[in-house]
Amino acid sequence: MPITGPARKDLRVALWTRSSRLPAQATAPASETGTDTGTDAGARLAPDGSRHGPPEGVPDRGTAAEEDAHRASAGQDVGSTTGQDVTSKDDGGARAEGTAAAGTLTDGDREQDGDGDRARDGDGARPQDGARDGDGDRARDGERPVAPGSDATGRRGRNPVGARASLVVRHGATALAAVLVLAALLLPNKLGHLTVPMFLRIPVEGICGVAVLLLLGPVGSGRVRRSVPAVVGTALGLMVVLKLLDMGFDAVYKRPFDLVLDWILLDDGQSFLRDSMGPAGAIAVVVGVVVLVLLLLVLLAWATVRLNRVLARHGAAAAGGTLVLGTVWVLCAALGVRNTAVPVAAGSSAEFLQDRVQQVRAGLRDKEEFARESADDDFADVPADRLLTGLRGKDVIFAFIESYGRSAVQDPEMAPRVSALLADGDRRLRAAGWSSRSAFLTSPTYGGGSWLAHSTFNSGLWIKNQQRYRNLTSGDRMTLTSAFRKTGAWRTVGIMPGVTRSWPEGKFYGLDHVYDSRTMGYKGPKFSWTPVPDQYSLSAFERLEHGKPGRGPMMAEIILASSHNPWAPIPRTLGWDEIGDGSVYDAIEESGKDPEEVWKDPAQVRTEYRRAIEYSLTTLITYVEKYGDENTVLVFLGDHQPVSTVTEDRFGRDVPVSILARDPAVLERVSDWDWQPGLRPGPDAPVWRMDAFRDRFLSAYGDRPGTATAARR
Repeated sequence: MPITGPARKDLRVALWTRSSRLPAQATAPASETGTDTGTDAGARLAPDGSRHGPPEGVPDRGTAAEEDAHRASAGQDVGSTTGQDVTSKDDGGARAEGTAAAGTLTDGDREQDGDGDRARDGDGARPQDGARDGDGDRARDGERPVAPGSDATGRRGRNPVGARASLVVRHGATALAAVLVLAALLLPNKLGHLTVPMFLRIPVEGICGVAVLLLLGPVGSGRVRRSVPAVVGTALGLMVVLKLLDMGFDAVYKRPFDLVLDWILLDDGQSFLRDSMGPAGAIAVVVGVVVLVLLLLVLLAWATVRLNRVLARHGAAAAGGTLVLGTVWVLCAALGVRNTAVPVAAGSSAEFLQDRVQQVRAGLRDKEEFARESADDDFADVPADRLLTGLRGKDVIFAFIESYGRSAVQDPEMAPRVSALLADGDRRLRAAGWSSRSAFLTSPTYGGGSWLAHSTFNSGLWIKNQQRYRNLTSGDRMTLTSAFRKTGAWRTVGIMPGVTRSWPEGKFYGLDHVYDSRTMGYKGPKFSWTPVPDQYSLSAFERLEHGKPGRGPMMAEIILASSHNPWAPIPRTLGWDEIGDGSVYDAIEESGKDPEEVWKDPAQVRTEYRRAIEYSLTTLITYVEKYGDENTVLVFLGDHQPVSTVTEDRFGRDVPVSILARDPAVLERVSDWDWQPGLRPGPDAPVWRMDAFRDRFLSAYGDRPGTATAARR
């Protein structure tokens, strides 16, 4: 008997409700019906193959996601609709036994990845129990077939292109994470080593790191598995920051950054930027550096965390790959396989960290070593009446020329002009009765850190870092300048145009008075780094001290700073009677070159460096010509080589040094030094370490014979 009327309608509703709750596998596959399985899950197949919506009176629940949302709003557990008996309330309590297909999710098993999808791998298979894929998806045993047209979650996908794009993005992010970690491990710490072959190697640190993470996967706690990669990534970021600092210090100072002693030099770097680019440019660079550091730390922490998740998901494959790479690394290391000039088996990051640890230890040991060296002073107990007896009655000037290095007199691009200037000055001075001798001194610093060279020259100790400088200047070591004061036969003064604030070290050096940039009466503009031009500094020295009538013998330490980088703008040599209070320099500074433009071209930087050295040398030579006399003794030298942009890493750390006087007896006392005649030392001129000069000078001009201390160096 056919069912009609309300009974038929009730039956249709019950059957529809039951069928809508059956597992997806219960529906006819596309291959059997010839229809698109990606169609709205709310539709059902009729016997004739057509699709119909729900019967009248039954709400259309649409897709699986919409059905889940409907259940959730009704207070049902979304994950409880499979794997258990389902009771239909609409068919009067008839019980529908739904057998869940293998691999369906049970209570609490549904997790979402970063894209909001339910946990599945790329081919629809569930990963192993307890593991997560690269996006944090939870893996379970078993597989669930994915119907054609569905996305990776196994649900009917409305946007298959979006699903594929999401997969590409995830794989791309993983590849980016791997590249970041490899680059961090293989990054060198010298600009000269920054080449493509350096990044085509196998880092042993990466192999060991993967092995550790794989071990942490099954045995470590969840917190450990999450925290260790983040900590490792942050450490990698810090290592990259240190390598970048090393690159900068190698380019300027030709040595790595000292973790203990070099932080103070960063302030000098900021001053250089301010002078080169202006205050706004310097601030922008500093902000950019801070952002870069934070970005490195965040990116590398993210990269290691992501790679750790991928390793956890593909543990077996990762273990096999690690074993293979480890074997290849060992073979390459044993056989010495090289990628052009670098070994394929890389361990540079481990060596870098080991060097940093040794550097810190050496810095801590150096304090005790320096204390022993400071205590050994053969001149500490020499009576004052036996010191510097060969110079009594003379005016002795020690002049440092900033960045005046061997490059200035030997580099083929610069030496012809500088050498011609020195030869012409030497000719004029000889005609006026002057004699000179020249050689080289090896500076403890390179490209900067002038005060280290000044203190080395004065103290007879190798002041190679800030720790030694602080220990020296806080002690009572006799310096070359304080020896003059100790005798009581000289007034000692300092001309320090680069000093812009209190300088307590002046007392340590035994200077009766120090004239800095604030006390020389200068009213002109600042020339780049240099607050006061060299010619004005010498003019102020003549006006304030040397030219005073009725004065006694004088010892002066003078710093000529116009040749300090960035070498733009450069002052112009004026007539000595034109200088006045320095206001005349306003027009000269305005017409000078912009340092920011100069530093865009290394060739122009070298040219401006040469011009700055020529200015300082011309200023000093013309001063001696005009104001020197038979009682004047001048020792002038460079403090260090200029930066690598100028030197191109040639000619080492040597700086020229010259001594000149009109009294023949002065140079006769240093005849055994074998220094070369003239103001320009030749390539084969003698070379001393800068810390040897004090003892040799005191021995040559004092009553105490011999150079025992200097000979030991």
